[in-house]
Amino acid sequence: MLRKIPIQQVRIGMHVHEVCGSWLDHPFWRASFKIADARQLKQLAVVKEVIIDTSKGLDVDASGAHMELMDDIEVSSTEAVTQAVELDEDETPLAMSVSFQQEIARASRIVEQSRGAMKSMFSDVRMGKAVDTEHCLPLVDDITQSVSRNPGAIVSLARLKTSDDYTYMHSVAVCALMVALAKQLGLNEADTREAGLAGLVHDLGKAQMPLEVLNKPGALTPAEFAIMKGHPEAGHRMLVEGNGVGPIALDVCLHHHEKINGKGYPHGLKGEEISLFSRMGAVCDVYDAITSNRPYKAGWDPADSVQKMAQWAKDGHFDERIFQAFVKSVGIYPTGSLVKLKSGRLGVVVEQGGKSLLSPVVRVFFSTKANEPIVPQLIDLGDGSTTDQIVSRESPATWGFKNIDQFWMPPSN
Repeated sequence: MLRKIPIQQVRIGMHVHEVCGSWLDHPFWRASFKIADARQLKQLAVVKEVIIDTSKGLDVDASGAHMELMDDIEVSSTEAVTQAVELDEDETPLAMSVSFQQEIARASRIVEQSRGAMKSMFSDVRMGKAVDTEHCLPLVDDITQSVSRNPGAIVSLARLKTSDDYTYMHSVAVCALMVALAKQLGLNEADTREAGLAGLVHDLGKAQMPLEVLNKPGALTPAEFAIMKGHPEAGHRMLVEGNGVGPIALDVCLHHHEKINGKGYPHGLKGEEISLFSRMGAVCDVYDAITSNRPYKAGWDPADSVQKMAQWAKDGHFDERIFQAFVKSVGIYPTGSLVKLKSGRLGVVVEQGGKSLLSPVVRVFFSTKANEPIVPQLIDLGDGSTTDQIVSRESPATWGFKNIDQFWMPPSN
């Protein structure tokens, strides 16, 4: 039986079915978990209500007030698919079959292979050749398998791109992000594969944009922006004329720039008029765009990007429920984020922890107290071996750090 109860009635031994509220209000990685200790109780104190499952854990006292029976909850199909995947207490956290370091080498090879494949596809389009995406499916499968083993590895590697190869590597990154988000949303295998393919081809229309506009190292004029706004329809036309793409990829290609508030393009769709997959594509596309180096700007810090996108979601740019699921898939502090710990040390997030969005694995390398580098040390903030914790996001530019990615990237061969 499901019950919604005020946070004051929550106790150790209860099974939380859902934490009510935005991810910004609570740090829990999993939507469903059993409360095992006082530390979890303290973390929950920041929310007002939770839904508990009395079949999997303790119930409230029979005399407890303000209980709300949830037996007959009806959830729309869209809400159901955007609920975070539930895990029992003895299950492995979502898509963490191997460690980040175990997967990073394989993911690196996949990224290199995909770089060549996408460069060739964009080149063919520019030369007027018909689009045949059938040969993309093995690449989508490789990316999907990597995400299944450890989502952070290939998602993080795909973010590292030069401004010169941004256009086609952006598609690889969005493919990986779409797969990770689809898994977080609990989509089936077929839909997850379609989501990945949609990410891979969503920006193909940019291959028909004038290179002087596409690669302009500065702000676009209104006329140039009007040209660039034609890329979704250009890509859609090419995919319709080509081979191997279904309705999901076609829709994402055409509508990944639509916004929930109706202020997007090309059709000004709003709310439920935008498909689930296009709402997913909008989030994944923007995240990779703002965290990547572009011809006209350096990429933003991943954690800063998540925070900015949270505000944009509140302003109607994104579907908030899908954005919350996206954050669960990449973390509040995604890999590559620069953070400051309570101890005064600076570190780079290496991978996500298994229990809390606020407790990733961090490699510290600088002391703000001594204002000097320290011997790098890997710290798992969620394994109970340290009382240190993240107190703030930091800007690499503010500290003058040129290449903090070296602290999480695999060593060069």
